[in-house]
Amino acid sequence: MTEPLYPLLALERLRMGSDGAGVTTLAASRGCPLRCCWCINRKLLEKAPAENVTAQELLDRVKIDALYFLATGGGVTFGGGESLLQAPFIRRFRELCPPEWKLCAETSLAVPRESVALVTDAVDEFIVDCKDMDAEIYRRYTGADAAQAQDNLRFLLDAVGPERVLVRVPRIPQFNTPEDQARSAERLRELGFTRLDLFDYVIK
Repeated sequence: MTEPLYPLLALERLRMGSDGAGVTTLAASRGCPLRCCWCINRKLLEKAPAENVTAQELLDRVKIDALYFLATGGGVTFGGGESLLQAPFIRRFRELCPPEWKLCAETSLAVPRESVALVTDAVDEFIVDCKDMDAEIYRRYTGADAAQAQDNLRFLLDAVGPERVLVRVPRIPQFNTPEDQARSAERLRELGFTRLDLFDYVIK
């Protein structure tokens, strides 16, 4: 079997509070199906070279922080770009890494359903950036149809339950209002999500 490769852009060690519980290492990957207007990673995603690594190679790099992961309930967070474009890799990494490590995936869920299904038993926490639950606001901001991401939200809720999903609900300058943000949060609660993070994008 051919080993899946991860298009690694950067590793950020010893993170706390933004990428899951405990001390985490963020493994940022190249590639995203969306073209968000305020994407903070756009220049990096377009210009920075990615290094393709195997799951064992990534494990060898991040295990330096294993004691921090175990002591704090942390682990590795896969980000991007869009982490779930690398679903086979994440599944393979789960097979190799210590079972006590927590794995998180930061995702827009704008990926094929099969990619989400492949990692439901490999990822401990999904951190979902929903952009906005209004289809027109979503389209104007991302350039994409909201249907795929919202269908995957419902699938993920059924597959793993609300306790393993944190949905981030942004207020996006020039694209939505605090009232739009509140409506998105209400729709998510009606679907059954219980862990929401409402915040403002900071445009620099």
